[in-house]
Amino acid sequence: MSLCLSRDEIAELCRTPRKARQLAFLRQNGIRHYLDAYGWPVVTRAAVEGMKESEPAPIPWKSNKAID
Repeated sequence: MSLCLSRDEIAELCRTPRKARQLAFLRQNGIRHYLDAYGWPVVTRAAVEGMKESEPAPIPWKSNKAID
């Protein structure tokens, strides 16, 4: 499995083989992408599938009561 979607996968995602319509679809739906040297959109798999977020480290419990 590659890091980026293939052109066929992007065309399937956007439901169009046309570059301009793919770019419009990606912008309209807020999908992060960049353009390659030929002007075609490149989408990482993480942008579409989402990355697993790591859980924040648990904060140890501390009493807020002042010690006299």
